[in-house]
Amino acid sequence: MLKHYLPILTWLPGYSRDDLTNDAIAAAVVTIMLIPQGMAYAMLAGLPPQAGLYGAILPLLIYAVFGTSRPLAVGPVAVVALMTAASAGAVATAGSAEFHYAALWLALISGALMLAMGVFRLGFVANFLSHPVISGFITAAGILIAASQLRHILGAPIKGKTLPEVIPSIFANLTSINPVTVILSAALLTFLFWSRKGAAPLLQRYGIQPDMAKLLAKTALLVAVVVSTLLTWIFGLSNWGGVAIVGDIPRGLPEFGLPPMDMGLIQLLLVPAVMIAIVGYVESISIAQTLAAKKRQSVNPDNELIALGLANLGAGISNAMPVTGGLSRTIVNYDAGVSTPAAGAMTALSIGAAIMVLTPLMYYLPSATLAAIIIVAVLSLLDFRALPRTWSYSRADGAAMAATMLVTLTMGVEQGLLAGVGLSLGLFLFRTSRPHMAVVGQVAGTEHFRNVERHRVVTDPEVFAIRVDESLYFPNARALEDRIVKALSEQPGLRHVVLQCTAVNYIDASALESLEAINTRLKDGGVTFHLSEVKGPVMDQLSRGHFLADLTGEVFLTQFDAMAKLSPELTQACRSEDRCDTLLRTA
Repeated sequence: MLKHYLPILTWLPGYSRDDLTNDAIAAAVVTIMLIPQGMAYAMLAGLPPQAGLYGAILPLLIYAVFGTSRPLAVGPVAVVALMTAASAGAVATAGSAEFHYAALWLALISGALMLAMGVFRLGFVANFLSHPVISGFITAAGILIAASQLRHILGAPIKGKTLPEVIPSIFANLTSINPVTVILSAALLTFLFWSRKGAAPLLQRYGIQPDMAKLLAKTALLVAVVVSTLLTWIFGLSNWGGVAIVGDIPRGLPEFGLPPMDMGLIQLLLVPAVMIAIVGYVESISIAQTLAAKKRQSVNPDNELIALGLANLGAGISNAMPVTGGLSRTIVNYDAGVSTPAAGAMTALSIGAAIMVLTPLMYYLPSATLAAIIIVAVLSLLDFRALPRTWSYSRADGAAMAATMLVTLTMGVEQGLLAGVGLSLGLFLFRTSRPHMAVVGQVAGTEHFRNVERHRVVTDPEVFAIRVDESLYFPNARALEDRIVKALSEQPGLRHVVLQCTAVNYIDASALESLEAINTRLKDGGVTFHLSEVKGPVMDQLSRGHFLADLTGEVFLTQFDAMAKLSPELTQACRSEDRCDTLLRTA
């Protein structure tokens, strides 16, 4: 039980020198990425750069104790940063103390929600976001993230949180574009894009091993930060060139404590915090499970909720920003050969040391550098081919994906996500309210029963056998009732109705009333009602009421058992393929 709640006890007792070496190497590489990324994502969230660095200290230490994923790198991420900016911006002015307090409360509330979901094992709530909706939302959010950084890339006062706001602002500020900033941004973007695929091969040409070359290529972010900072300082780009810089970053560790209590503010942030919690959890658990499968390791979803919840509570009390597992840093962590979550704790200590020593050296860091880092990072979020691919497979899912993207781009991230959840639930109810129902008959020479519209089968005009391919509950209960009533009117010689329940996993109270109504109506018409292939849990449900006692027919173990009793001559004949073919030709 103690290991369940403290996963650190599963790996710490057997921690070896090799583990220490692997974790130290992985921590060094991730730290190099995380310092510029943390500051960049803080800027994206509308917070001071140190908020991103603070988000990589206490949250990482907490996750190392409570997390179950060994390679997952927790910290600030782009999508959650954008959602934080949008949510806090709806209740306070960006850059104000109230805005920062709102961001801290978002971390605290979302952390408390994830912690509660983990304790009560409510991780399934994240399943309400279908994959097409998540994919559409993340792609649209990536576009908005890139658009939000244009003001830093162009050095112009471009504003707006959605495309209808950003695009007009671009044209209105064309004359304000700073050419020096544009040149610097172009150089940075070119270098960063090239480094993603070109740096590793170049290093290999100089004799560096492929694996080491891949890791060294990840230092491109640090190179961009160092070089752009030196150029800005040496050539005075912030003075005569008007290049915006980060400026003073407070030196030292964060102060701990709760932000000012404001119940009105907390109520306004409840819904956005729920969205941040769900998106953060979905992004984190999907990465963790994918990489765990590659090494045949296990990840406990409920424990992950607890760990991420506590990590966000840690962020909220340490002047940081909401955090979750980041895709790019986790992959780097994995590729670097990380062994245990101790690498995260080492990364946290390294970030803490950097804040104590390096922050004065970042005074001349251009905002354009952080914007370029963000834009390059979010490119991996964009998957424009997913929409036509999803549309060709399922127009309903494609429509939900397209609508999520459209609402997100035009109205904002929170509205887009709410629209996606609403569409997912709406499509689910629509599909299940019109369940696939098949009239079944016996396949020649077998004991199998299949859809009469898809297979050559034999049926008895006195027996109507129907299979419903969905659990029975309030949206679809009437559809089954209507189908059986229709069969009753179309087949005057009908004596038996058999409901094959192979795919029925649940019957709610509304569906039970419909079954009772079907039983009564068939009884009044002189027709017997039977069930077949009822699953154990469904039988347990039905046994709690009087339906089985009132049932005019029987409950058969298999569909063949039902037909063997209700139509023995036909069933026995159909066990021989030759005799069944004769029956088919006669029919």
